[in-house]
Amino acid sequence: MAFVLNDRVLETSSSIGTGDFTLSGAPSGFQSFSAGIGASNTTYYTIASNNANEWEVGFGTLDAT
Repeated sequence: MAFVLNDRVLETSSSIGTGDFTLSGAPSGFQSFSAGIGASNTTYYTIASNNANEWEVGFGTLDAT
């Protein structure tokens, strides 16, 4: 497990609430977390809602499963 930073890493998701967060894929022009960060590595992240004034920032580990 390593700490990894990379440019243009972005994915969409329909996850809500607390717990595991499921990623849905990278939009055109961006790379996925698995490609840009890599399984079992840690990175900073930001989650922002398009529909509400809700957001979260944190430090997490990408679970490849």
